[in-house]
Amino acid sequence: MSATLPASTTRAARSAGAVHPGYRTLWRWHFYAGLFVMPFLIVLAITGTIYCFQPQIEPLLYPHRLVVAPAAAPRLPADALLARARAALPPGARPLRAHIEANPARSAEFVFALAGGAKESVYVNPYSGDVLGTLDVERRFMQVDRMLHRKLLLGKTGELLMELAACWTLVMIVTGVALWWPRQAGERSSARGSSRGSALRAALWPRFGATGRPFWKSLHSVIGIWLAVGALAFVVSGLPWTGSWGKQFKALATRASLGAPRGAWGGGLPLRSALPGVPAMAQAAPGGHADHGGHGDHAGQAAHADQTEHAGHADHDMASMPGMVMDDLPLPNVPWAVGAVPVPQSAQTPAQPVSRWTLDRVVAQMRTLGVESGYDVALPATATGVYVVSYFPADPKAERTVYIDQYSGKVLRDIRYGDYGAVSQAIAYGTSLHMGRYFGLANQLICATISLGLAALAVTGFVMWWLRRPARAGGTKGGVGAPSRERAAPPMRAWKAGLAVLGVIFPLMGATIVAVWLLDRLAFGRSNSLSSS
Repeated sequence: MSATLPASTTRAARSAGAVHPGYRTLWRWHFYAGLFVMPFLIVLAITGTIYCFQPQIEPLLYPHRLVVAPAAAPRLPADALLARARAALPPGARPLRAHIEANPARSAEFVFALAGGAKESVYVNPYSGDVLGTLDVERRFMQVDRMLHRKLLLGKTGELLMELAACWTLVMIVTGVALWWPRQAGERSSARGSSRGSALRAALWPRFGATGRPFWKSLHSVIGIWLAVGALAFVVSGLPWTGSWGKQFKALATRASLGAPRGAWGGGLPLRSALPGVPAMAQAAPGGHADHGGHGDHAGQAAHADQTEHAGHADHDMASMPGMVMDDLPLPNVPWAVGAVPVPQSAQTPAQPVSRWTLDRVVAQMRTLGVESGYDVALPATATGVYVVSYFPADPKAERTVYIDQYSGKVLRDIRYGDYGAVSQAIAYGTSLHMGRYFGLANQLICATISLGLAALAVTGFVMWWLRRPARAGGTKGGVGAPSRERAAPPMRAWKAGLAVLGVIFPLMGATIVAVWLLDRLAFGRSNSLSSS
């Protein structure tokens, strides 16, 4: 049996809370934030929880494609597997990337661009070379879930809505804690006959003995206060990946050297493969910026390419467009720190076929660099493109982005965690924790608890709103049901300053704050408000 306060104490607390200066103002903003956030929060929670368990779910969804029986026979060369995958697709399919996986029970995966513009994943048994099947990249279950989570499958509009939902969740959490705190203080000061422990339990444990709206209100506040810190961290760690503010913040951090690897925007020649027999300066494209420093000598001793031309590097129109950044490459995961780094590109083409560095050599090269498995290789899309290796492991300190010359095999740049700025290092850890990857199953379960707890907040908030909707003429319920305004609200300078700071940091949210304030003043008047708590 949970400890509850006497009815007289509860009434006194309600009265104390109701007259607490600024209480109704905070409640009104909490109401508006929750009203907007509720549906998006449920979608974010469900899709985020599913995506968090991707490593466990995908092999169950596609066992005949992703899972193979480990064999004693050695794995076939990566280039041979790529050729088998290409042969299974219609003519004109162009290879975009390869996923390198050393797990003996997992198939080899290659992604191709088809003539119609679609992208197809091909799965090959690494021991026999048999093609196990294909999947449309954009219709793959986890990709659909990911796009729902990021943009509701609505493109840019959905992306902006989800970003706004995340920002307003911050308002909802902060105002919720503020509403909880003074009321609990009121309860503790009013309940003179109750022990401190009893009052604390009443504040932190649902009132299961209550019924109706008091029960839902108790459940809502308790869930919110238990999840507050984790939920704030969850939202803040996800914002750098949003499509509008996150993208702009990444570009700003990159240019200001707060997040980008050192030298990413420095001078020097563009990073790209050097055509044999053509002076490097003759291949330089105006305006290119990249750094040839860092760890470029780690594989400088690699042997020159053999004389067998590596097939499958026909020009890829999009990948050859100027101004593209790492986030634009056909890679499933790119570390946040390098997302805004320009992609090596040039309009130069060789006059005659030349030998190229093979995918097998890239795999062997990465092994010598200490990366064995779990990374993706974007294949050179143009004659002066490079191999781009993206390693996005659970431990942020192991992240790697490597550019490899497609002719000589020279490592042009090896970007590691230590090359990141302080901002990117913090975001790297936040991302790993947010995705439930950093410390295994326990991390996944914590993320699922926070996500589903946020969904529970949305559901309980909706129930509370439904039960307290204002009555129309004739007894039917309807209207917005916003809490009534305070007749003499205090200045609340700290609250207004906080909203102003949020509006400056997140301009899109700032615009909606102004819009909500205007609607509250002009449209949602006292006729649609309730005075009871």
